[in-house]
Amino acid sequence: MQARKDSVGPAMRSACGGHLPFVLLLVVVLMVSLVGAQQDTNLPVASEIGRATQGGVGPYVADVTGNDVYIRSGPGTNFYHCGKLYKGDRVQVIKAERGWSCIAPPPGCFSWIAMQYVSINLDNPSMGIVTGAKVDVYAGSDYVEPMHSTSKQVTLGRGQNVRLLSEEKDDYYKIAPPEGAYLWVSSQFLKGAQPAVGPAVPTPAVPTPAETTPQQAPVAQPETRSQSDLLNEYYALSKLVKEERQKAVADQDYTVIKEKLAKLVAATEAGRAARYAEFTLKQVERFELACTVAKEIKLQSQELKKTTTKIGEARAARLAQINDMGRFAVIGKLQSSTLYESTPTGLAKRYRILDESGKTICYVSPKGAAAGKDLTGLIGRKVGLVGEIQPHQATARAFVSFTEIIPLD
Repeated sequence: MQARKDSVGPAMRSACGGHLPFVLLLVVVLMVSLVGAQQDTNLPVASEIGRATQGGVGPYVADVTGNDVYIRSGPGTNFYHCGKLYKGDRVQVIKAERGWSCIAPPPGCFSWIAMQYVSINLDNPSMGIVTGAKVDVYAGSDYVEPMHSTSKQVTLGRGQNVRLLSEEKDDYYKIAPPEGAYLWVSSQFLKGAQPAVGPAVPTPAVPTPAETTPQQAPVAQPETRSQSDLLNEYYALSKLVKEERQKAVADQDYTVIKEKLAKLVAATEAGRAARYAEFTLKQVERFELACTVAKEIKLQSQELKKTTTKIGEARAARLAQINDMGRFAVIGKLQSSTLYESTPTGLAKRYRILDESGKTICYVSPKGAAAGKDLTGLIGRKVGLVGEIQPHQATARAFVSFTEIIPLD
């Protein structure tokens, strides 16, 4: 200050006369105003301050630049992973903070919700209706049990709808992530993602095909499909499996579906879609086995029905035969009797009846209408005799005097 004061020469002091203090004060005011104006032009507006403190901007689409990139339930490696991304996949970034990008759940991701707070929509069984006032939804993972999935995504209210997926586990429904149920991925593997370091930068616009240059977008490889395409193919096949299951057992045919699932399993670039396809392929094989067993059971039932019918018919015939044979005094094979070869003249010839083993059951003799018949043609044949049974003391057997003889073979 002493040097600045001494630099004012006598001529200046003379020109200013007694007004020097006033001139100096005017100069200081002008300098302060200029500095203030310069500072005001660099101050951010309120919205810019808000974006900077929130740590990022969005939403916008970003390309995945690596393979086997974990999708996580929260912004950090201490959060459990919910799937993987692969080079060529595209994700929608909602915001970014501390080197992590919040993204909309890619295809194949899911959430868990407690079954006790969800009622199935009877008009559309694939949809559920939330019955609780404040029901939490948790990030789902194929590698973490539902009860251990602790990353809460959103809270739903009574009456809101959720889309039910094919599985339920440990009292939880697997559902499609509802609106606001976001996941996270490391920003270093996203092309265009901005980590929240320093002031926020403007949201990058998604380039249109006309604006895209070879340096901005990878050259399309016709023979290579993205993970999203492969997952969509899997979901389409899974839908066909469900539709086939709704048909009658005799009409179910999984041949074409199995071929396409097998190709998806063999695709080296399929990743998550290949794992899902492999699981579904095993399910289809079990479905086919069940269909085969069901068809065999049906055939056996038909054969059993036929056999039962035949048994019934045979039983009825046997009963009828038994009822008819009730009129006979004895049934068996007719044979001549050597014991009575010398029967006195005037007495009827005598015969014997044998059982199936060839043993003599009894002796018989015709009388009445049967006495005058020639029985030679009946020797050795099974016959039924109508007559009276009497004891025969000489042989200690029964003796039948028959009036009618009927062949039974």
